[in-house]
Amino acid sequence: MPILCYVTDRRALAPQRDTAAQLAALAERIGSTIAAGVDWIQLREKDLTARQLAQLAAEAMRAAQRTSAKILVNDRLDVALAAGAAGVHLGGQSVPVAAVAEKRSRLPEGFLVGASCHALAEAEAAACAGADYIIFGPVFATPSKAAYGPPQGLEKLAEVCARVRVPVLAIGGITAENAAACLRAGAAGIAAIRLFQQSENLQELLRRLRSISSTG
Repeated sequence: MPILCYVTDRRALAPQRDTAAQLAALAERIGSTIAAGVDWIQLREKDLTARQLAQLAAEAMRAAQRTSAKILVNDRLDVALAAGAAGVHLGGQSVPVAAVAEKRSRLPEGFLVGASCHALAEAEAAACAGADYIIFGPVFATPSKAAYGPPQGLEKLAEVCARVRVPVLAIGGITAENAAACLRAGAAGIAAIRLFQQSENLQELLRRLRSISSTG
């Protein structure tokens, strides 16, 4: 079964509200995505203070109790560990993957270290440095990933999936219609903001995604 990862963006979820209202709306959305059966929640709220992020992570962890959902915290290893999260996700401005991976003996068993990559060389370097998984993209055009350059496309995704020995999740413009193509290219799953955040029927969306993956 593919890994389905909801990447959060409270500003896009509730653009007209203040931070407190945005966080309340996001916590509700996280709860609904977990209830629908999403596999991973990546807390990608880069501008929050450590205290705000820790509170959000704690709320997400409570929602994930008695489920198999994993909570991943962007950038902040300290917050991820304090909250008891399943892992940390590292971007280009985060500490290097190797700096976290070398602490394996002091990290909780099964703690995931992930990395965002936008080129084959980055993906290979992250995997060699000890990343447990890679999120690669943008595969398709999407406003949230425009800063990372033009879409990489399915061909580049397939090349990355074939060259690295850790799971690769596709990100960037993922829809229910093109998700199957990403999985056929070798992706172990998909990661998305709008796909999960804007869905009006999450259970049906997840059913559809898992169905197309099983039928190829």
